[in-house]
Amino acid sequence: MILIPAIDLKNGQCVRLYQGRFEAKTVYGDDPAAVAARWAAEGAEWLHLVDLDGSLGDSAANRQALTAIRQQVGLKLELGGGIRSLETADRWFDLGLDRLILGTLACEDPDLTARIAAKYPGRVAVALDAVGREVRVRGWKESGGRDLLEIAAGLKGLGAALVIYTDVERDGTQAGPNVADTREVAKISGLPTICSGGIATVNDLEAIGPLAADGVVGAISGKALYEGTLDFRAGQGLFDSF
Repeated sequence: MILIPAIDLKNGQCVRLYQGRFEAKTVYGDDPAAVAARWAAEGAEWLHLVDLDGSLGDSAANRQALTAIRQQVGLKLELGGGIRSLETADRWFDLGLDRLILGTLACEDPDLTARIAAKYPGRVAVALDAVGREVRVRGWKESGGRDLLEIAAGLKGLGAALVIYTDVERDGTQAGPNVADTREVAKISGLPTICSGGIATVNDLEAIGPLAADGVVGAISGKALYEGTLDFRAGQGLFDSF
């Protein structure tokens, strides 16, 4: 299992939101490339990047920051936020991203999701961001009108390589991960699954670790790493045992 640090980008800054609310923003750095270099030095294998402005329709606000991150580190980079066309996917892959994460598109246009996954086999993940069983879309501001597990069940057929499940109500709260729903998403999708939302301490990672038997391959953490309640090296060392 792997622990993946998150870098959420808003207007070129490294930030974290509380429960996905844009008005509840904490800035953790004005130089995202330097933050990325920190995680590279800590031994991270992947970085989880979120284009918050892109999720609301502004695809240009963080392009410079993302370009700088790609130039600064040799880590594997995955990006989500506002990727809702083949042209947008092409542009980000051309920049050197290793994996793209489709959320709104997977909910609203499965056919186009499948086309992108077919063009870039093994490099497309789907984000399932939910409040309870209700999937949220467009920067988590709207209901997708679909059930979490209903979408999960069809993802393998779309060609998705990975699922990232986030409990929106726990994201940024450090209230602990939603272990039960993470397990259900992994089992029903039949795909490698990443847990996100609410992780605060090594104890939370201990709760996720046994889910490896169900297909969970790691976790994403942001706020806990930036505020020091979770040490990256200690967390990855724990995950190495699963």
